Amino acid sequence: RRLNVRVNIELLSISNPVHKKDLAVRLTDDTDPFFLYNLVISEEDFQSLKSQQGLLVDFSAFPQKFIDLLQQCIQEQNKDIPRFLLQLVSSASVLDHTPVSLNVVETNPFKHLTHLSLKFLPGNDAEIKKFLASCLKCLKEDKMMLEEKLRKTEEDLTRQLSYTQQSLSEKSRELDKLKNEWTSHTAALTNKHTQELTNEKEKALQAQAQYQQQHEQQKKELENLHQKSTQQLQNRLSELEVINKDLTERRYKGDSTVRELKAKLSGMEDECQRAKQEVLSLRRENTTLDAECHEKEKLINQLQTRVAVLEQEIKDKDQLVIRTKEVLDATQEQKAILEESTEKKQCHIEKLETTIKSLSAELLKANEIIKKLQGDLKTLMSKLKLKNTVTIQQEKLLAEKEERLQKEQRELQEMGQSLRVKEQEVSKLQEQLETTIQKLEESKQLLKTNENVITWLNKQLNEVQMAKKLEPSVGTHAGVRAALSPHGMLDRPSFPSSGISHPISPLYAFQNLPEPAHNKNVSSQCPVQFNTQLSKTTRCSDVPAVTAAAHPANKENGDNLGLDSKYFKKKDDSIPLRGLSQNTVNSEYLKPYLTAKAQPSPKAAVTPVSAYFPG
Repeated sequence: RRLNVRVNIELLSISNPVHKKDLAVRLTDDTDPFFLYNLVISEEDFQSLKSQQGLLVDFSAFPQKFIDLLQQCIQEQNKDIPRFLLQLVSSASVLDHTPVSLNVVETNPFKHLTHLSLKFLPGNDAEIKKFLASCLKCLKEDKMMLEEKLRKTEEDLTRQLSYTQQSLSEKSRELDKLKNEWTSHTAALTNKHTQELTNEKEKALQAQAQYQQQHEQQKKELENLHQKSTQQLQNRLSELEVINKDLTERRYKGDSTVRELKAKLSGMEDECQRAKQEVLSLRRENTTLDAECHEKEKLINQLQTRVAVLEQEIKDKDQLVIRTKEVLDATQEQKAILEESTEKKQCHIEKLETTIKSLSAELLKANEIIKKLQGDLKTLMSKLKLKNTVTIQQEKLLAEKEERLQKEQRELQEMGQSLRVKEQEVSKLQEQLETTIQKLEESKQLLKTNENVITWLNKQLNEVQMAKKLEPSVGTHAGVRAALSPHGMLDRPSFPSSGISHPISPLYAFQNLPEPAHNKNVSSQCPVQFNTQLSKTTRCSDVPAVTAAAHPANKENGDNLGLDSKYFKKKDDSIPLRGLSQNTVNSEYLKPYLTAKAQPSPKAAVTPVSAYFPG
């Protein structure tokens, strides 16, 4: 029988008590776990085996050579007639536990050669158990390894599954988005294409109308040309008629000479036959020319089928061809008449030959005219093709120009919008300018009024100083009263330039005024000090520097000073009042003047006192 056997070769090294090397060979069957044969070969046993079987290999090289023989057996096992075989031969049954020989045999057509023969002992129960235990251990290890691999592969597969599911969901979403975008894009494209188709149809209709107009113009030109050519042909016909008349006259003259030439007729018959042969050849040439004319007519018909768009022009050309045919027929009739006349005028063969030559020349001219007409037709066709190409190029140029026009219109619209925005900004700036100009004019008027107030105050100060110099120091009160009007008020200047007619108190010019009368410790003489250091009036009318020496407190527009509250309301364009001391507020002398209200004129508006005194 034939079996697949597993061969295990191990090299065992034993160091106790003596260092040895043993070769252990084991035969097993994967299908039968009780199939076990062992062989242990020591160095001494190998020497005896070497001498018995005539081996040429040492103990160290023997395992490798044995493996090579086994590999050759493995290579040859699938063949029908293998070269190398492993033979396991047992003398008795397996149950007897008798030794078994393993032979490596090479088959030749002449003989079976045994390269090696080894005797194996069957394994006892202990060895079989040991072998089975080792097999079980290996199987368990393999099982553990496979389980770990299985677990790892399951984890990897679950991860991959989750990842693929996520990617699938993302891809499906992207697919839906792409589908939606595609549908919207296709709808937009269809709309665009429909619009472009309508535009192109309109353009094509316009181009057709233009082409029809051009074709009509060309048709008119061709008709004029054909009329001219017909006129020329008619002129030629009239010339031919004149020639014909001359020929008839000559015929009458020839009749008179026929009688004279009868004697010569016998000699001329041969020449006449020759002339007839020449006439036949000319007729053949005419037939060939007619065939060529028919072929050319066929070519014209083919051109008519190709140029379907230019049917009207082709019809006109057909009419021209028919007219030329009529002309040709007329010429052929003339030729027939002339041939009859030649038969009648056999006597005048020489003269008739000249007429036949002239007629042939005219026929050639007519053929040349036909060829010229055909050449004109070809040139017209080439011109039409050129015009078609030019029109296509012009359409492309027109489309590009339309695109440029649309772009320029868009730019113009954008520029118009920006211009409108800038115009609005300019209008706003103009309004701001007007308001600033108004404020400037108001400030100028205020400056003028301030200058007038300052000049008036300077005058009042000068008058007070003059009065003080003239009167003694005791009568200070009288000096002050002298500057007042009989009604207890100072002189009230008016400023027509500023539009203010109400009185202004000169008390702001004082630097130090006496305390009220109820202070008993104060002497009756209260000297009044004036600041005579005034600025020059030529330098923008600067305000005089006024200092209060009597009281250190200097409040800016703090108390109402007896005036009405409307004169002390703070305004944006007002200038704060500086330089008034607290003594001026408490003095009894100033109370009647401070309580006096200014009556504005009906023309001018009421301005607060703080506006006339810059800080």
